[in-house]
Amino acid sequence: MYTRWDFKRLLSQGGVDIIQPDLSHAGGIWEVRKIAAMAEAFDVAVAPHCPLGPIALAASLQLDFCTPNAFIQEQSLGIHYNQGSDLLDYLVDPGVFHYEEGFVKRLTQPGLGIEINEAKVREMAAIGHRWRNPVWRNIDGSVTEW
Repeated sequence: MYTRWDFKRLLSQGGVDIIQPDLSHAGGIWEVRKIAAMAEAFDVAVAPHCPLGPIALAASLQLDFCTPNAFIQEQSLGIHYNQGSDLLDYLVDPGVFHYEEGFVKRLTQPGLGIEINEAKVREMAAIGHRWRNPVWRNIDGSVTEW
């Protein structure tokens, strides 16, 4: 679902307790803030979907900080599919996403609250990548489905 109209249909049907709009795909902070406000009117929690990089996480956190029905924030810090290219690698100060007792402090720097390490972005752009959706397997070799 990408627009407030998609979420409006879902919310009006009453069959959901938590929604997960993705700021990277649903129009950014302002559009997802509108979606979250609509969800709040239906007593529905928001857990922004955020499997991407540091800019998406910083934007999602900014939304969380001003959204009363924000429930939890998805993030991919240190997750196995980021090996060799974790989102902290792209920050001048990776400490901005320091979690303490399950919480990250409000980002206070200008803009989204992060500074991108542009040299790292250029380095990784020169290398390039061929990302494919990983296939997870059990010990016996069978494919694990989510």
